Amino acid sequence: MSEIPAVHRHSAGRVVLLADVHLDATRPAMLGRFRGLCERAAGAGHPVYILGDLFEAWIGDDDDDALAEDVVAALAALTAGAPAWFMPGNRDFLVGERFLRRTGLGWLDDPALVELFGRRALLCHGDTLCTDDVAYQRFRAEARTAAWREAFLARPLAERRRLAAGLRDDSRDAMADKDAGAMDVNADAVADALRRHDAELLVHGHTHRPARHEHDVDGRRAERWVLADWYHDPAVLVADADGTRPVAPEDV
Repeated sequence: MSEIPAVHRHSAGRVVLLADVHLDATRPAMLGRFRGLCERAAGAGHPVYILGDLFEAWIGDDDDDALAEDVVAALAALTAGAPAWFMPGNRDFLVGERFLRRTGLGWLDDPALVELFGRRALLCHGDTLCTDDVAYQRFRAEARTAAWREAFLARPLAERRRLAAGLRDDSRDAMADKDAGAMDVNADAVADALRRHDAELLVHGHTHRPARHEHDVDGRRAERWVLADWYHDPAVLVADADGTRPVAPEDV
Protein backbone atom coordinates (compact mmCIF):
# COMPACT_ATOMS: atom_id res chain seq x y z
CA MET A 1 0.00 0.00 0.00
CA SER A 2 1.10 3.53 -0.72
CA GLU A 3 2.39 5.75 2.06
CA ILE A 4 0.46 8.69 0.59
CA PRO A 5 -3.04 8.91 -0.93
CA ALA A 6 -3.76 10.01 -4.49
CA VAL A 7 -4.32 13.75 -4.24
CA HIS A 8 -6.00 14.13 -7.65
CA ARG A 9 -7.62 11.86 -10.21
CA HIS A 10 -7.78 12.59 -13.92
CA SER A 11 -9.85 10.56 -16.34
CA ALA A 12 -10.73 12.98 -19.16
CA GLY A 13 -9.07 15.61 -21.31
CA ARG A 14 -5.33 16.23 -21.23
CA VAL A 15 -2.94 16.73 -18.31
CA VAL A 16 0.29 18.71 -18.74
CA LEU A 17 3.43 18.09 -16.66
CA LEU A 18 6.60 20.15 -16.75
CA ALA A 19 9.71 21.02 -14.76
CA ASP A 20 13.06 22.79 -15.04
CA VAL A 21 11.93 25.82 -17.01
CA HIS A 22 14.58 27.86 -15.15
CA LEU A 23 13.07 31.24 -15.95
CA ASP A 24 15.33 34.24 -15.44
CA ALA A 25 15.77 37.71 -16.87
CA THR A 26 18.58 36.66 -19.23
CA ARG A 27 16.24 34.36 -21.20
CA PRO A 28 13.19 36.45 -22.20
CA ALA A 29 12.30 34.08 -25.03
CA MET A 30 11.66 31.30 -22.53
CA LEU A 31 9.30 33.57 -20.59
CA GLY A 32 7.40 34.14 -23.83
CA ARG A 33 7.13 30.42 -24.50
CA PHE A 34 6.02 29.77 -20.94
CA ARG A 35 3.42 32.54 -21.12
CA GLY A 36 2.10 31.01 -24.35
CA LEU A 37 1.84 27.58 -22.73
CA CYS A 38 -0.13 29.08 -19.85
CA GLU A 39 -2.52 30.78 -22.26
CA ARG A 40 -3.13 27.62 -24.29
CA ALA A 41 -3.61 25.40 -21.24
CA ALA A 42 -6.03 27.91 -19.71
CA GLY A 43 -8.00 28.17 -22.94
CA ALA A 44 -8.34 24.40 -23.20
CA GLY A 45 -8.83 23.80 -19.48
CA HIS A 46 -5.85 21.44 -19.27
CA PRO A 47 -4.70 20.73 -15.69
CA VAL A 48 -1.01 21.60 -15.25
CA TYR A 49 1.58 20.20 -12.84
CA ILE A 50 4.79 22.20 -12.36
CA LEU A 51 7.33 19.88 -10.73
CA GLY A 52 9.95 22.34 -9.56
CA ASP A 53 12.65 24.68 -10.84
CA LEU A 54 10.21 26.93 -12.62
CA PHE A 55 12.69 29.67 -11.76
CA GLU A 56 16.45 29.76 -12.05
CA ALA A 57 16.31 31.03 -8.49
CA TRP A 58 13.51 32.16 -6.15
CA ILE A 59 14.73 34.29 -3.26
CA GLY A 60 11.39 34.86 -1.54
CA ASP A 61 7.81 35.89 -2.19
CA ASP A 62 8.71 39.52 -1.54
CA ASP A 63 10.95 39.64 -4.62
CA ASP A 64 10.06 42.80 -6.56
CA ASP A 65 11.96 41.82 -9.69
CA ALA A 66 10.09 42.44 -12.97
CA LEU A 67 10.48 38.80 -14.02
CA ALA A 68 8.75 37.62 -10.87
CA GLU A 69 5.80 39.90 -11.58
CA ASP A 70 5.58 38.69 -15.19
CA VAL A 71 5.53 35.05 -14.11
CA VAL A 72 2.93 35.71 -11.43
CA ALA A 73 0.71 37.32 -14.08
CA ALA A 74 1.16 34.38 -16.48
CA LEU A 75 0.30 31.87 -13.77
CA ALA A 76 -2.72 33.85 -12.61
CA ALA A 77 -3.99 33.79 -16.21
CA LEU A 78 -3.40 30.02 -16.29
CA THR A 79 -5.32 29.28 -13.11
CA ALA A 80 -8.18 31.51 -14.23
CA GLY A 81 -8.94 28.84 -16.84
CA ALA A 82 -7.44 25.58 -15.57
CA PRO A 83 -6.36 23.98 -12.29
CA ALA A 84 -2.60 24.01 -11.74
CA TRP A 85 -0.25 22.88 -8.99
CA PHE A 86 3.30 23.67 -7.96
CA MET A 87 5.89 21.39 -6.38
CA PRO A 88 9.15 23.04 -5.25
CA GLY A 89 12.48 22.13 -6.77
CA ASN A 90 16.02 22.77 -5.63
CA ARG A 91 15.99 26.27 -7.19
CA ASP A 92 12.60 27.49 -5.92
CA PHE A 93 11.99 25.74 -2.61
CA LEU A 94 11.49 29.17 -0.99
CA VAL A 95 8.14 29.66 -2.74
CA GLY A 96 5.58 30.44 -0.07
CA GLU A 97 1.94 31.19 0.63
CA ARG A 98 1.97 34.66 -0.87
CA PHE A 99 3.16 33.37 -4.23
CA LEU A 100 0.53 30.62 -4.22
CA ARG A 101 -2.20 33.08 -3.29
CA ARG A 102 -1.25 35.56 -6.02
CA THR A 103 -0.96 32.92 -8.74
CA GLY A 104 -3.85 30.65 -7.74
CA LEU A 105 -1.56 27.62 -7.82
CA GLY A 106 -2.22 24.67 -5.54
CA TRP A 107 0.61 23.21 -3.49
CA LEU A 108 2.04 19.74 -4.05
CA ASP A 109 4.21 17.97 -1.52
CA ASP A 110 7.18 16.03 -2.88
CA PRO A 111 6.35 13.27 -3.67
CA ALA A 112 2.71 13.38 -4.71
CA LEU A 113 0.59 10.51 -5.97
CA VAL A 114 -2.07 11.13 -8.61
CA GLU A 115 -4.17 8.95 -10.88
CA LEU A 116 -3.63 9.59 -14.56
CA PHE A 117 -6.24 7.84 -16.67
CA GLY A 118 -6.33 4.78 -14.44
CA ARG A 119 -2.59 4.68 -13.71
CA ARG A 120 -1.06 5.38 -10.32
CA ALA A 121 1.52 8.08 -11.04
CA LEU A 122 4.13 9.27 -8.57
CA LEU A 123 5.27 12.85 -9.17
CA CYS A 124 8.43 14.34 -7.71
CA HIS A 125 11.03 16.95 -8.57
CA GLY A 126 13.68 14.24 -8.78
CA ASP A 127 16.45 15.50 -6.53
CA THR A 128 15.50 13.14 -3.69
CA LEU A 129 16.20 10.22 -6.05
CA CYS A 130 19.82 11.33 -6.60
CA THR A 131 21.01 9.63 -3.43
CA ASP A 132 24.57 9.08 -4.68
CA ASP A 133 25.16 12.85 -4.50
CA VAL A 134 25.79 12.83 -0.76
CA ALA A 135 26.97 16.45 -0.52
CA TYR A 136 23.84 17.73 -2.22
CA GLN A 137 21.55 15.59 -0.05
CA ARG A 138 23.26 17.00 3.04
CA PHE A 139 22.70 20.58 1.83
CA ARG A 140 19.12 19.81 0.84
CA ALA A 141 18.30 18.52 4.30
CA GLU A 142 19.73 21.64 5.92
CA ALA A 143 18.13 24.12 3.52
CA ARG A 144 14.64 22.65 4.03
CA THR A 145 14.66 23.36 7.77
CA ALA A 146 12.53 26.19 9.16
CA ALA A 147 15.61 27.73 10.78
CA TRP A 148 17.55 27.93 7.48
CA ARG A 149 14.53 29.31 5.63
CA GLU A 150 13.79 31.95 8.24
CA ALA A 151 17.43 33.05 8.44
CA PHE A 152 17.72 33.39 4.66
CA LEU A 153 14.42 35.24 4.21
CA ALA A 154 15.33 37.65 7.00
CA ARG A 155 18.19 39.04 4.89
CA PRO A 156 17.66 42.10 2.64
CA LEU A 157 16.63 41.36 -0.95
CA ALA A 158 19.90 42.62 -2.41
CA GLU A 159 21.88 40.31 -0.16
CA ARG A 160 19.64 37.37 -1.02
CA ARG A 161 20.24 38.01 -4.71
CA ARG A 162 24.01 37.95 -4.16
CA LEU A 163 23.78 34.78 -2.08
CA ALA A 164 21.59 33.06 -4.67
CA ALA A 165 24.05 33.95 -7.43
CA GLY A 166 26.87 32.55 -5.30
CA LEU A 167 24.98 29.33 -4.66
CA ARG A 168 24.39 28.91 -8.41
CA ASP A 169 28.09 29.43 -9.10
CA ASP A 170 29.00 26.93 -6.38
CA SER A 171 26.53 24.45 -7.85
CA ARG A 172 28.05 24.75 -11.33
CA ASP A 173 31.56 24.28 -9.93
CA ALA A 174 30.47 21.26 -7.92
CA MET A 175 28.77 19.68 -10.93
CA ALA A 176 31.95 20.06 -12.98
CA ASP A 177 33.85 18.09 -10.35
CA LYS A 178 31.29 15.33 -9.82
CA ASP A 179 30.97 12.03 -11.60
CA ALA A 180 28.04 12.17 -14.04
CA GLY A 181 26.50 9.07 -12.52
CA ALA A 182 26.36 10.65 -9.07
CA MET A 183 24.13 13.42 -10.40
CA ASP A 184 21.61 11.03 -11.92
CA VAL A 185 18.92 9.11 -10.07
CA ASN A 186 19.85 6.01 -8.13
CA ALA A 187 18.17 2.87 -9.51
CA ASP A 188 17.47 1.50 -6.03
CA ALA A 189 15.92 4.81 -4.95
CA VAL A 190 13.64 4.73 -8.01
CA ALA A 191 12.55 1.15 -7.34
CA ASP A 192 11.98 1.90 -3.67
CA ALA A 193 9.81 4.92 -4.45
CA LEU A 194 7.70 2.98 -6.95
CA ARG A 195 7.37 0.09 -4.52
CA ARG A 196 6.48 2.16 -1.45
CA HIS A 197 3.76 4.07 -3.28
CA ASP A 198 2.49 1.15 -5.35
CA ALA A 199 2.96 3.28 -8.47
CA GLU A 200 3.24 2.12 -12.05
CA LEU A 201 4.36 5.48 -13.42
CA LEU A 202 6.99 7.91 -12.13
CA VAL A 203 7.42 11.44 -13.51
CA HIS A 204 10.25 13.72 -12.43
CA GLY A 205 12.67 16.38 -13.59
CA HIS A 206 15.88 17.74 -12.06
CA THR A 207 18.47 15.67 -13.94
CA HIS A 208 18.02 17.42 -17.33
CA ARG A 209 18.16 14.02 -19.03
CA PRO A 210 14.77 13.72 -20.73
CA ALA A 211 13.93 10.12 -21.57
CA ARG A 212 11.51 7.27 -21.03
CA HIS A 213 12.70 4.35 -18.90
CA GLU A 214 11.23 0.99 -17.95
CA HIS A 215 11.84 -0.61 -14.57
CA ASP A 216 11.11 -4.04 -13.20
CA VAL A 217 9.91 -3.67 -9.62
CA ASP A 218 9.29 -7.00 -7.93
CA GLY A 219 8.24 -8.55 -11.24
CA ARG A 220 5.96 -5.70 -12.25
CA ARG A 221 6.78 -3.32 -15.10
CA ALA A 222 6.87 0.37 -14.26
CA GLU A 223 7.46 3.37 -16.50
CA ARG A 224 9.55 6.44 -15.67
CA TRP A 225 9.50 9.70 -17.61
CA VAL A 226 12.22 12.29 -17.06
CA LEU A 227 10.98 15.76 -17.93
CA ALA A 228 12.99 17.99 -20.26
CA ASP A 229 14.68 21.13 -19.06
CA TRP A 230 14.05 24.34 -21.01
CA TYR A 231 17.70 25.29 -21.48
CA HIS A 232 18.17 23.26 -24.64
CA ASP A 233 15.08 21.67 -26.21
CA PRO A 234 11.99 22.72 -24.23
CA ALA A 235 9.29 20.09 -23.93
CA VAL A 236 6.45 19.11 -21.62
CA LEU A 237 4.81 15.77 -20.95
CA VAL A 238 1.14 15.30 -21.76
CA ALA A 239 -1.04 12.49 -20.50
CA ASP A 240 -4.46 11.56 -21.82
CA ALA A 241 -6.54 8.50 -22.61
CA ASP A 242 -4.10 7.60 -25.41
CA GLY A 243 -1.06 7.47 -23.16
CA THR A 244 1.85 9.67 -22.12
CA ARG A 245 4.22 11.50 -24.48
CA PRO A 246 6.48 14.57 -24.71
CA VAL A 247 5.44 17.52 -26.87
CA ALA A 248 6.75 21.03 -27.54
CA PRO A 249 5.23 23.75 -25.35
CA GLU A 250 3.53 25.18 -28.43
CA ASP A 251 1.66 21.87 -28.98
CA VAL A 252 -0.14 21.82 -25.65
